[in-house]
Amino acid sequence: MTSKLGRRTFLAGAAATAVVRPAIAQAAPVRIGLMTVKTGSLAEGGFQMEQGILTFLKERDNTLAGRKIELISADTGGSPAGAKTKAQELIERDQVDVILGPLAAFELLAISDYVAEHKTPMMSLAAAEDMTQRKPNPYFVRASATSAQAMQPLADYAAKEMKLKTVVTLGEDFAFGYEQIGGFQRVFEDAGGRVLKKLWPPVGIADSTPYIAQIGDADAVVMVYAGSVPLRFMKQYADLGMKKPVIGGETAGDDALLKSFGEEAVGLITSCPYTMGTENESNKRFVADFYRDYANIPGFYAAGLYVNGMVVEAGLQKTGGDTSNKEAFIKALRSVSLNDTPRGPIAFDDHGNVIGNIYIRRLEKQNGKFVNRTVKTYEKVSQFWTYDEKWFLAQPVYSRDYPPLKS
Repeated sequence: MTSKLGRRTFLAGAAATAVVRPAIAQAAPVRIGLMTVKTGSLAEGGFQMEQGILTFLKERDNTLAGRKIELISADTGGSPAGAKTKAQELIERDQVDVILGPLAAFELLAISDYVAEHKTPMMSLAAAEDMTQRKPNPYFVRASATSAQAMQPLADYAAKEMKLKTVVTLGEDFAFGYEQIGGFQRVFEDAGGRVLKKLWPPVGIADSTPYIAQIGDADAVVMVYAGSVPLRFMKQYADLGMKKPVIGGETAGDDALLKSFGEEAVGLITSCPYTMGTENESNKRFVADFYRDYANIPGFYAAGLYVNGMVVEAGLQKTGGDTSNKEAFIKALRSVSLNDTPRGPIAFDDHGNVIGNIYIRRLEKQNGKFVNRTVKTYEKVSQFWTYDEKWFLAQPVYSRDYPPLKS
């Protein structure tokens, strides 16, 4: 169902933050279409997405660059078919100026051509690599990360700081899993490590025990589950008496999951474009406002949509609040550079993908609460890591079998 979230939603219960904005004569609100997930296994992340953009708009009194904002929220159901339907409704019926979302790679890939045909600017958390690589969408901007963008620094850290020589990987059996593991494998092997085995459980798996039993002899396990699956995995891993270190990607130890982890998760090493402990003014404000409104700490999904809101605001400021020229608007969005966001400084490359910090965190218990403590920050990380861009783009996209295992 598509729902409109009006001005009162944003203003209820809190004072607005004063912001200086240009005075322009456009009376019509800017329409932002939010494609999120409120049903199914991805719903937890979907709700955080909506809460993240609501937090941002509430801080801005639902006004960006002098224009009121109308947010239209659409539940895709976490499926390609649902994403297609909602994209059509948002563009043709609601005539949105920009789309935020969807969440999953398979949703984004299902609507990319349609959105490009209608020249609608779109910003998504979905990490599908080729959207900003071999098959770029000129109306797409990604302020989060590609699937492999956080895994490449993690592989560097695993090899050089943790001194790991061998790993076994567990990734859910779809594009996000393939691309995360592929990015890790390439960098880890280039640093002298070896991936012994790649295991592919189904998406949203409830019981990882049969896969844990296949891990065998390795220095560590690389786990890139999403949603609530990491919670179950860490419990099952401990119940089987496993002691090998576990390292994981941006969704494996998300800050929003910290309240639900148990003692078995202590020591989990993860890599993410956002971490709640970032010490800057925008993140302090974001975390405080988010907790005030939702009695919860924000994770990667919420922070991602908050940052998307900041990029939209900066893009509107560049166009003087004008969204009528879609080519000019998408050009403005891609030219945004921000020094203070909840995830740190960001800019975009020529393909519309973010360049920003990646944080390596260790899950610890402090004062009775679980926290992700940053142990290393990789600054200005590109989607191409340290590789030559032309060489990188000439390689196949990461897949279930690429890169292949070394004999």
